[in-house]
Amino acid sequence: MNALNLACMALFVPVIVAGLMWLVPPLRTRGRIGAYLSVLAALASTCSALVLFGMQRAAPNTVILDAQTHWLTREGRSMADVGFYLDGVSTSMLVVVCVVALLVQIFSLGYMADEPPAAFGRYFTYHSLFLFSMAGLVVAPNLLQLFMCWELVGLASYLLIGFYFKKPSAARAAVKAFWITKFADMGLLLGIIILYTQTGSFDWGPEAIATLTASGMATTVGLLLFLAIMGKSAQFPLHLWLPDAMEGPTPVSALLHAATMVAAGVYLGVRAMPVFAASEDTLFVMAHIGGFTALFAACVAVVQTDIKKVLAYSTCSQLGYMVAALGTGEIVGGYFHLTTHAYFKALLFLAAGSIIHGVHSNQLQHMGGLFSKMKITAITFIIGALALAGFPGTAGFFSKDLILEQLLHAELYFPYACGMIAAFLTAFYMGRVVFLAFFGTPSAAAEEAHESDLAMTIPLLVLAVLSLGIGYFGTSLAGLYGAEYHFHLSPTGLAASALGLLGIVMSWLAFGRSPGLNLSAFEPIGNLIRYGATDRVFKAAYERILLGASAILAWIDRYIIDGLMNWSAYITVIGGRELRGSQTGRIMDYVYFLVFGLLVLSASGWIGR
Repeated sequence: MNALNLACMALFVPVIVAGLMWLVPPLRTRGRIGAYLSVLAALASTCSALVLFGMQRAAPNTVILDAQTHWLTREGRSMADVGFYLDGVSTSMLVVVCVVALLVQIFSLGYMADEPPAAFGRYFTYHSLFLFSMAGLVVAPNLLQLFMCWELVGLASYLLIGFYFKKPSAARAAVKAFWITKFADMGLLLGIIILYTQTGSFDWGPEAIATLTASGMATTVGLLLFLAIMGKSAQFPLHLWLPDAMEGPTPVSALLHAATMVAAGVYLGVRAMPVFAASEDTLFVMAHIGGFTALFAACVAVVQTDIKKVLAYSTCSQLGYMVAALGTGEIVGGYFHLTTHAYFKALLFLAAGSIIHGVHSNQLQHMGGLFSKMKITAITFIIGALALAGFPGTAGFFSKDLILEQLLHAELYFPYACGMIAAFLTAFYMGRVVFLAFFGTPSAAAEEAHESDLAMTIPLLVLAVLSLGIGYFGTSLAGLYGAEYHFHLSPTGLAASALGLLGIVMSWLAFGRSPGLNLSAFEPIGNLIRYGATDRVFKAAYERILLGASAILAWIDRYIIDGLMNWSAYITVIGGRELRGSQTGRIMDYVYFLVFGLLVLSASGWIGR
C-alpha cells in the first residue's frame, strides 16, 4: 500500500465512521456498536500512521507524500490547494495523535460504561470527528486547509467539553472554551488573509516568506498567527478556558488537553516556523509569553485541590515551555517536548480518571492510601509524575533539558529563569498529589476503592512504557525533519534535575510524612494565587473595564450620534410644519408669490448695476 492510500485511511476512516453513526441512528443509540466502530477506526488510523512513520524513518528529512489538488481556481490559476503533505514533522505528529486517540478510546470503554447507550454512542461519535479534524490539521499542505481543520477541532472540542450538556457548569465551560479560542482564531484568519494578499498564496514555504519579508509584513503576520497559538495552546492571558474544560469527562481531558487539541497551537508554531523566524520581534514575544506562562501556571497548580485542575494548570505550564522553546527560532526542543509531553500527560489524565472512577471524587482530600488498593494506577501515575517533573531517565528529563539549554544559548534569560523555577514547582506540586493521593491518610471514599478493569489499565501500562522510553529516541525524531540533536548532560540539565529533586524532597517533607512542614505562613500567598490571579481578575476587568467602556460607548451612541440624527430630523419636521402654512392650495396666492419673487429678483439685479 502506497503512502497516499495510507494517508487516506488515516484521515478518512474516522470521519466515515462518525458520519455513519450520525446518519444511522441505531449505530449511535445502541452505544456499544458505535463505540467499537470508533475504536476500530482509531486502530486503522494508528496502524496507517505507524506504517507512514516507518516509511519516513527509512527516508529521513524528505517529503514522502505531497499530493495536492486544485480547490479554488481563478482565470485558470489555482488560488488554493487541498491534499496531503507528509514529512518528518507531520508523520511523527500523526503517530502521536492517533496513538493517544486510540488509547483514550479504549480507556473510555471502561470509564464511560455506565453512560446510557445513546450518550455512550454520541461520545464516541464526537471522538471520531475529533480524530478526523486533528489528522486533517496535521497533514495540511498549507495554512488554508490547516485553518479549516483548526476550526473543526474547535467544534469537536466544544462538543466533547460540553458532553454533559445538562450540567450548567459543563455547558458554560464549553461555551467559554469556544469563544476564547474563536477570539484567538481571528488572528489566524487575519494572518492568512494578509499572507495571501501579500504573496498570492497560503503557503509557508521559503518563496512566500521571502515575499512577505520584502513587503515588511512578516512581524504583523507572525504576531497574528501567534495570537491563534495563544488561544489554542492556552498561553497567558488566554489560558482561562483550559482549567474550566475539565468539566468534560476525564478521558476527554486526556485527549484534548494533553496530546492533541492544545498541542495544535504548538504544531502550528512548528509548521509555520519560517513565518515566525522572519521576525525577531515575534520570536521575542513568543519566548517571553511562553516563559511567563510556564511559571504562572505552575504557581497556580501548587494550590489546587482538584486533581484534574492540578493537571490542567500543569498542561498550561508545559505548553509554556514549548512556546518559549519555539521563541528561540528552533523547533527541536519545543517539538520534542510536545511529543514526550503527549504521552506522559495523557498517562496522568487517564490515571487520574482511574482514581476518580475508584473514589467518585476529584478532590485530593477524598483520596489517600490508594497505593495499596490501586497498585497499577498508582505506579503508572507516579511514572507520569516523574516524567512531568523531569526526573533523570524519564521522557520529560530529555526534552525539558533541551528546552532550557536552548533558552540559555539564545540568551533569553527571563524565559530561562521562569523555566528553572517552574521545574522546581512542577516537581513540588506533582509530589504533593502523589503523597496525598496514594500515601496519605485514607478517606472514607478511598476505603472502598479498587483497581480499574483491563480496558482502563492496559492503556495506562502502554503510556507508562512510552513515558519512560520515548525520550531516548530524541536523536531519531530530530533526524526525521533534518535537525540535529545529541543528548549530553549539560550544567543546565544538572541544575534543572537538582531543582526537580529538591521539589520532590520538599513535597515529601510537607505532605509525605507526619507531621509535615507547617506551610501556614504561605497560605496568604496561596489565596492570592488561587483567588487573585485567575478568573476573578479577568471577571473584574470584564465587569468594570469592558462593561464600563461599553456603557460609555452606548451613551455616546444613544445621546450624541443618535441624538444628532434625531435633532436633524426634528428640525426638518418643525421647519416643514412652519412652511406648510404657506402652501394654501389657491392659484392666485401662488401667482402673487411668483410676481413678488420676480420683483425681488429684478430689484436685486437693478441694485447690482
